[in-house]
Amino acid sequence: MKIALPVIVVANLALSLHAEETPADKENSPGFLNKRGTEHFFAGRITESLKDWDRVVKMVPQQAPHHWQRGIALYYAGRYEDGVAQFEIHQTVNGTDVENAVWHFICAVRAKGGTVGKAREKMYPYAGDRRIPLKEVHELFKGTGSSEKVLAAASRDTSDKLRLRNHLCYAHLYLGLYHEALGDSAKAADHMKKAATDYRMDHYMGRVAQIHHNLRREKKKAEESQ
Repeated sequence: MKIALPVIVVANLALSLHAEETPADKENSPGFLNKRGTEHFFAGRITESLKDWDRVVKMVPQQAPHHWQRGIALYYAGRYEDGVAQFEIHQTVNGTDVENAVWHFICAVRAKGGTVGKAREKMYPYAGDRRIPLKEVHELFKGTGSSEKVLAAASRDTSDKLRLRNHLCYAHLYLGLYHEALGDSAKAADHMKKAATDYRMDHYMGRVAQIHHNLRREKKKAEESQ
């Protein structure tokens, strides 16, 4: 998603926390709840994260459309219909973001009655997001592109090693999500491992790749031990 720093910010919230605030005051502060929800999310505590973020959007409903971070957490919580709704309202305030279109897509696939075909029919159109390789990512999810084109776009600029790694982190993150949406868990895991480890980045979406990789690995271990 389009942020410059690995810090969640919900616009125009009253974020100041005063030293004289009591624990009860903090529990009713959108800023405190938002910050704590972020900490829970990055620790992989998805349910706890959503308890805080659900409260935030109820307390400050005018900010709900901006809370795409909550939408990502809803996907990992298995609350796919709620995820669809979150990304639908985010589209109203950020209509050029390919990532929003993709997360809406993967929630729609897993929502009740959802299919890849239906999700493609309703996928938000490409609106000029120029970040690499998101044009090719959009084409992939829309069914007109390919994994090879995503990786080729991500690998094209080799003039800066950090920028190249960032492009490949994004490429493998979205290739992983794509294959998960199509039900190919092996390919999904392979791409997500690359995003989380080989091309690790510690900005917000890079950390999402790490969380995804860890959550799916833990789930697989639990299933194998049964």
